[in-house]
Amino acid sequence: MSKLILTHEVTGLGEPGDVVEVKDGYARNFLIPRRLATPWTKGAESQVSAIRKARKAREIATLDEAKAVADSLASKSVVVTAHAGESGRLFGAVTTGDIADAVVAASGPQVDKRKIEIGQPIKTTGEYTVSVRLHPEVSAKIAVKVVAG
Repeated sequence: MSKLILTHEVTGLGEPGDVVEVKDGYARNFLIPRRLATPWTKGAESQVSAIRKARKAREIATLDEAKAVADSLASKSVVVTAHAGESGRLFGAVTTGDIADAVVAASGPQVDKRKIEIGQPIKTTGEYTVSVRLHPEVSAKIAVKVVAG
């Protein structure tokens, strides 16, 4: 078992700054190469406090705030314009950053792109539903319409 410090949120494992123990292969082949975690050392404990401090500044403070943001997001439908071929297939994919920018452009609240979860890569035009984790207890669904532009 390897002891790691998470540097990014990993669904089902933890938040940035959490110290977790995972199997050696998972750490060596997945978490560390993708820079989702760093090996735990005594010196890295100071890193943990800095990561937690930055996370506190970014996250929505209360459950009521999160519910209010979720209600405002549920009522919005955002449009993402992407380059596409004649068949509607995109030249690339729609990213979480594109969706976060589209929410702000639709006069919605600022959403952290790291909190947006896309089920499968969006590679064609059409309508999709994505999830945003606003708080450990609150998530919102956003209707995303991808159009060729």
